[in-house]
Amino acid sequence: MSSEGSTGSIALGINPYGLTYTLGLQGAGTPRANPDGSGLDGFIEIAAGIGAASIEIFSPWLTELGTAGRAGVKARLADLGIAPIVSAGLSEGIDDPLQNAIDLDARTMRFGLSPILCGDRNAFGAARFAELIIEIRAGLGALAPRAADHDVTVAVENHQDFGSAELLAFAEEAGDNVGLTLDTANPFPVAESPLSFARAVAHRVRHVHLKDYRAQFTDEGYRLVRCALGDGVVPFREVLGILLATGQNFTSSLELAALEARHVRLLTPDWWNGYPPKDARALAEVFAAARPNLIPENEDYRTPWERGEDGELIAYEIDQLQRSAAFLRSLELFA
Repeated sequence: MSSEGSTGSIALGINPYGLTYTLGLQGAGTPRANPDGSGLDGFIEIAAGIGAASIEIFSPWLTELGTAGRAGVKARLADLGIAPIVSAGLSEGIDDPLQNAIDLDARTMRFGLSPILCGDRNAFGAARFAELIIEIRAGLGALAPRAADHDVTVAVENHQDFGSAELLAFAEEAGDNVGLTLDTANPFPVAESPLSFARAVAHRVRHVHLKDYRAQFTDEGYRLVRCALGDGVVPFREVLGILLATGQNFTSSLELAALEARHVRLLTPDWWNGYPPKDARALAEVFAAARPNLIPENEDYRTPWERGEDGELIAYEIDQLQRSAAFLRSLELFA
C-alpha cells in the first residue's frame, strides 16, 4: 500500500548484489569463489521465496544464456508473476544489455555509469574522469533513443560516483526515457544526505535500490558497513515518503551492501578533487545523518568475507536478506 496522502506506489523486488557469495559472483575466477554458487536459477528461487514483485537480473548472466535461454527465463518469470529488470553498466556497452531487456520484455534497465567507489574521484584521476564524462554522455545519447523505441526506461544509478545535480543533468540531456535509480544509501559516498538527495531527484526517479549502511567515523572520514535494512542510517520511511508524494509508480530492489566496507575519506583534502565547493551546512547534515546506529571507532567492522571466514557467508547473507525483507514489509508502504 502507499503512505497516507500520497498517490504513488512502490513494488518490492530484489537484486543479486547483496547475495554475491551465495550466487557465486563474489570472488568469481579466484580460489575464494563459492563453487556451489546457485547463479540465476537460485536467484529466481530466492526472489519467489520472498514474494518479490520484480527481479533485477545481472546482464552478463543473460548474455551468456543466448536467445533461447532468455526466452526460458522470460517464461519462468511470467509463470511466477515476477517482472524483470535488467541490470547493466556502461562498461558492458549498450548492445547486449539492451537486447537482454528486449528479449525479456523488461520495461526498465538499471544502468551504472562508472567503476568509481567511495566517491573517490581523485583516485580515479582527473584526466580519466574528464574522459569518463564524455563517454557517459555519448553512451546515454546513443542508448536512450534505441531504448525508447522498445519502451525501455534507462534508470542511471547513483553508484557512489555522482551527486544529485550531476545525475539529473545526465538524464535531462539524454532524453525523457532516461531517469534515475535511487540507491538509498549511496548519497553518503558523495557527501550528500539521503533525504536531501531524495528531495532533489524524486521527480526523475524510476527505480529504487533499497540499501542501508552503518557508519563508523575515522580520522579520514567514515566507513560505510553492510547491515540488514533497518539496522543502519537510512531513514526509509521518510525517503520513500518523498518518492510516493510525487504520485509516480516505482519498482524497487532490496539490495544488501557489498561484503567490503566503503571508506569515504572526505576529511582528506585530496578526496575533494573534482567536486564543486560544498556548503558547510549541507556537509553538517551528512555527518548528522550518518550518526544513527553508529559503529564505535574501536569495534571490528569487518564482514565474514573481510575476516576470511567464508564458511559463514551463505548463512550471513540469507539471514540479512530475510531480516531486511521483514523490515521492509513492516513499513506497509509497498504495493
